[in-house]
Amino acid sequence: MAAAATTAGKKTAVVERVVFALNGRRYEVAGADPSTRLLEFIRTQTPFKGTKLGCGEGGCGACVVLIAKYNPKTDEVTEFTASSCLTLLYSINFCSVITTEGLGNTRDGFHAVQKRMSGFHASQCGFCTPGMCMSIFTSLINADKSKGPEPPKGFSKLKVSEAEKAFSGNLCRCTGYRPIIDACKSFASDVDLEDLGLNIFWNKDDKNPDEIKSSQDHPNVDSIAPPREGWYHPTSIQEYYELINSCILDDSVKVIVGNTSSGIPGYKDEDLYNKYIDIGGIPELSNIVKIESGFEIGASTTISRTIEILKQECESVSSPNGSMVFRKLADHMSKVATPFVRNTASIGGNIILAQKYPFPSDIVTILLGAGATVCLQVVVERRQITLEEFLEQPPLDPTTLLLSIFIPHWISDNQTEKTLLFETYRAAPRPLGNAVSYVNCAFLGHASVDQQSDTLVLSNLHLAFGAYGTEHAIRAKKVEKFLTGKSLTALSVLGAIKLLRQTIVPMEGTSHPEYRVSTAVGFLFSFLSPLAKGIPQPGKALTNGSADSTDTDYVSKVPLPSRRETISNTDYKPVGEPIKKYGVELQASGEAVYVDDIPAPKNCLYGEFIYSTKPFAYVKSIKFKSSLASEKIINVVSAKDIPSGGENIGSSFIFGDEQLFGYPIAEYAGQALGIVIAETQRYAVMAAKQVIVEYDTEGLSPPILTVEQAVENSSYFSVPSEYYPNEVGDVSKGMAEADHKIPAAEVKFASEYYFYMEPQTALAIPDEDNTLIVYSSSQYPEFAQSVIARCLGIPFSNVRVITRRVGGGFGGKALRSFQVATAAALCAYKLKRPVRMYLNRNTDMVMIGGRHPVKAHYSVGFKSDGKITALHLDLLINAGISEDASPTIPRTIISSVKKYNWGALSFDIKLCRTNNTSKSIMRAPGDTQGSLIADAIIEHVASVLSLDANSVREKNFHTYNTLQLFYPDSAGEASTYTLYSIFDRLVSTSSYFDRAESIKQFNSSNKWRKRGISCVPLIFKVEPRAAPGRVSVLNDGSIVVEVGGIEIGQGLWTKVQQMTAFALGQLWPNGGEGLLERVRVLQADTLNLIQGGFTAGSTTSESSCAATMQACNLLVDRLKPVLNRLQQQSKDVSWDTLISQASEENVNLSASAYWVPGQDSNKYLNYGAGISEVEIDLLTGAITLLRGDLVYDCGKSLNPAVDLGQIEGSFIQGIGFFIYEEYITNSDGLMISNSTWDYKIPSVDIIPKQFNAEVLNTGYHKNRVLSSKASGEPALVLASSVHCALREAIKAARKEFSNSGSGRSPLEFQMDVPAPMTLVKELCGFDIVENYLETLSTYELADGA
Repeated sequence: MAAAATTAGKKTAVVERVVFALNGRRYEVAGADPSTRLLEFIRTQTPFKGTKLGCGEGGCGACVVLIAKYNPKTDEVTEFTASSCLTLLYSINFCSVITTEGLGNTRDGFHAVQKRMSGFHASQCGFCTPGMCMSIFTSLINADKSKGPEPPKGFSKLKVSEAEKAFSGNLCRCTGYRPIIDACKSFASDVDLEDLGLNIFWNKDDKNPDEIKSSQDHPNVDSIAPPREGWYHPTSIQEYYELINSCILDDSVKVIVGNTSSGIPGYKDEDLYNKYIDIGGIPELSNIVKIESGFEIGASTTISRTIEILKQECESVSSPNGSMVFRKLADHMSKVATPFVRNTASIGGNIILAQKYPFPSDIVTILLGAGATVCLQVVVERRQITLEEFLEQPPLDPTTLLLSIFIPHWISDNQTEKTLLFETYRAAPRPLGNAVSYVNCAFLGHASVDQQSDTLVLSNLHLAFGAYGTEHAIRAKKVEKFLTGKSLTALSVLGAIKLLRQTIVPMEGTSHPEYRVSTAVGFLFSFLSPLAKGIPQPGKALTNGSADSTDTDYVSKVPLPSRRETISNTDYKPVGEPIKKYGVELQASGEAVYVDDIPAPKNCLYGEFIYSTKPFAYVKSIKFKSSLASEKIINVVSAKDIPSGGENIGSSFIFGDEQLFGYPIAEYAGQALGIVIAETQRYAVMAAKQVIVEYDTEGLSPPILTVEQAVENSSYFSVPSEYYPNEVGDVSKGMAEADHKIPAAEVKFASEYYFYMEPQTALAIPDEDNTLIVYSSSQYPEFAQSVIARCLGIPFSNVRVITRRVGGGFGGKALRSFQVATAAALCAYKLKRPVRMYLNRNTDMVMIGGRHPVKAHYSVGFKSDGKITALHLDLLINAGISEDASPTIPRTIISSVKKYNWGALSFDIKLCRTNNTSKSIMRAPGDTQGSLIADAIIEHVASVLSLDANSVREKNFHTYNTLQLFYPDSAGEASTYTLYSIFDRLVSTSSYFDRAESIKQFNSSNKWRKRGISCVPLIFKVEPRAAPGRVSVLNDGSIVVEVGGIEIGQGLWTKVQQMTAFALGQLWPNGGEGLLERVRVLQADTLNLIQGGFTAGSTTSESSCAATMQACNLLVDRLKPVLNRLQQQSKDVSWDTLISQASEENVNLSASAYWVPGQDSNKYLNYGAGISEVEIDLLTGAITLLRGDLVYDCGKSLNPAVDLGQIEGSFIQGIGFFIYEEYITNSDGLMISNSTWDYKIPSVDIIPKQFNAEVLNTGYHKNRVLSSKASGEPALVLASSVHCALREAIKAARKEFSNSGSGRSPLEFQMDVPAPMTLVKELCGFDIVENYLETLSTYELADGA
């Protein structure tokens, strides 16, 4: 009887098919693998490719879709964004889904959001743009549901102040976010269009999501596959228990609500599941019950809905006393994860995760502080226990259900005159979320006045701490007991803090343990100091009780207007005009085709790398665990499968080769050992996780992982003499002339990961006669072709590499892309089937490498006025396992160092070979490190002399004569040396001196917050390379252009389009603007246009334009005689008439050119300057970028809008390198910060609150392409101004709390790169609160005596 009931329950709960609408089209799916994600289905089973896979963790926003869910009970539709990479397909039953194609497209017309993204130049590589559009669109429709007056036509109820948060979870690596903010702000009803600089109006035609009320509402689409069991949706607690008691537990089963935990490193699925129980349909788990004593919230309620409920209660007049706790809980929860994760993640799931694992949950900590309780169902028994008791229980198993969470009403007690206190805090790398806290806290209690001592006394305390490296959040009960009933004075606060240090003890292996403890101390101090007697007023101007102490109270809340200035150039129209990017609407609508968007050919297979986790070890065996995922393996390809006559080569450059596979020795952690082949990419990724590799190190020397170990073992790569930089002057003489010397100091740089939004990807298709077509996301298809051919042992002509566009590169899709393209080609060649590889983001981060780590040791001599007389550098550069392009890095580092006149300069540079991933070129390679080395030295000199750093900088600027001495091959003419005028202009327009003075005033009146400002110059050496171009005119007058350069978001195609229209338009006096729309730029094809070269170094756009102009000039020469003859017959000759006649006369309408830079144009210098102002919180180390000002010399810009976007985007990327991005490896050199959770690129909430950028038009430059200059990389170097400003703020802090017992000035300290909040806090002092309170307590005791 029981068995029959169980079977009945199982059949009732099973979901055999899923029905939903996608962009208005009905889908009915049965038989799908229950582990299928919505994103996978959209991309593989539908024509829609706009939704992208960026991380698979819900951490980047590339996969965001809008889901509309119909509630038949209330007859309401709720719309919310969701990460389709985490959302399981079966969970969207009877929902409507909209992707960016559903908003607008080429056929139906583009949506207003897509048009704004285009019109505001808010898309560069375009890979993130569809997700951005969906987040912005959803914010607009949700804003319009709010109460309030109707906005003017074409606008939304969205406020300017809400614009940044509209896409706060979406990442962009290209734009720097400012144009995206402007695009979003342009919809706001309170926007000042003058502030945006563009006046674009629109007719509001938002498409509301389609509702699904029944499965008959949409035209039918063929069902996919026959039904199968695997998805269970119990609608009662009884059904749930019947399911878990049935035989399905014999299989791999997962209980889920939103499935968002599958995106969290450490908690991701390590194997496939074949059965899922979705408990979101159990009514008891979604009930919201409001009673007088508090709120009961069902465990399956989403975090977003919980926030909404708490905010609604705050606004309710019925609970004025309890609103403070609910409001602060809601504010804090809104900083957890991303909006599109909060929309699907359940509050119960978050709590369960923290109960079962050491998951650093903010929600658990703040609920613990608020005195929450939980309701559990244990089979037939229901229990109500405190959250604290729940956390201390053994890890839950499926027999226990978390039903609900109860949050009590807390009120002030007017009868006993007790005031309610409640604050929450978090210290995290990002203010607005999508960042795990280093430490989080919630403090609740009642305060009353002790009439006798006139001090406040606390009672009913809840002091909760979490995320500091603990199994779960705790209450600091000893501290609570110590404080209860005590008069709050500096002495009692000090006692509480000392006790807290004994309580907060991070587990072994926790990163930044001292930081976490010190910050917890800072939070308790923040809470207590405003209440304590005897702590001076400045101590009370702390974190203002905000839910996030990293906020800057009076800055972060107010978006400031930002200036974006360009000067259009009309000399060569349409060149020089700020036209929108070529194909930008296609990027916004998701119709732009990237490599992974190419439909999978028939019988396509998928590959994922198996990589070594050990450096320098023999690989004895490769096996796989017995698992569901292992059953999906079709083949494993390794070095043994390289054809006879082929080579084990995965990458190559002019300096040497790199292996494809570590065989027989794995030389570094992260090296490919083989490729797992499966029928889907997800199966391949999951199967690769099942690998078990056996290593043996017998007979091998220890691996070399650091530059110091490389020096000990003399492990170096040689640098060819033509690449080694030149010294200047006589350093020994310069040192002898110096009044002062710094004999030894150093600065160190860690690596940086590229974080292009599109991971490495390739599709290889076998073709006839032993040939291959390889679609590769590559900046260097020409060399990819040669590496693939060499690996397979076939002629280069047998390999065709095609690249249409790249979803971000930054150097990482240059030499580092060959490995993926070659691996896919090898697999396709062996298996004789198409093979696609799309690297899992974690694999990409581990294997691909990044920027070169550098250790710079310097000694410098200088005069008393700050004039430097000599500098000697010792540089150790970590190149990794192969040469790659590393021998070019010494030259670029020194080139950037030379931006100052050092008097004399000498150096010793060692390029270290280590057992690490090969380091390669990354945006502004070498220059980025070199520029900060130079400015660190300048600032060190200024500190020693107690001079303003800016005056020391200017004292050491080049004259034109010394510029020629330091840059003999690229200084150019004296008229082109614009640095002085740029620097002066920037100092003037940014009010630098006034701001510097106001910062002094700020620092003197604020103990716990300090500001700094810095201004740095830029001299950036650029070396254009040869480039091919072909221009063809078809019979209808349309124009096709082919260039070797690759469109990677830098606007290369746009500039080529403009150049084509200009050059061909020379046939008419009024130019060729009418030709612009007729130009189409084609994808790169290595067998169609050879010698395509390298898209890197910021010069490929101008080189491609130069080649295009040469080709156009050839066509103009051929067409002129035809035009002259036609003009004798008719004055007005159209383009179409000219081409028709030329075709009839058999004129060759296709022209090819190969542009080679001349002696006077192969090297030149770019100039610019940047000022940054920052503020730091001494209690947390949190950094706020208050303002950034840039002035940059673009010559005569080919497209000011494109160049401005490149300048702003590269500057923000530079901030990531100098401040935020921590490239962390373990003791074996394996990268472990390999996820969006651990590796933090800049997000919209950390860019400067005010950001002013100006592109100068500096007139005629005879040796440049139409007088233009490069823009893509140089401005990244200016982000060193943020690092320098940070140093100034830290100096002010160290001066405030100076207590240097070392005899060394507290103003002199080493600050390496990056300098995140953890380092800032360390440099300010981990013990400054205790030291401060010790001092106050001494006075207190003295007064008492």
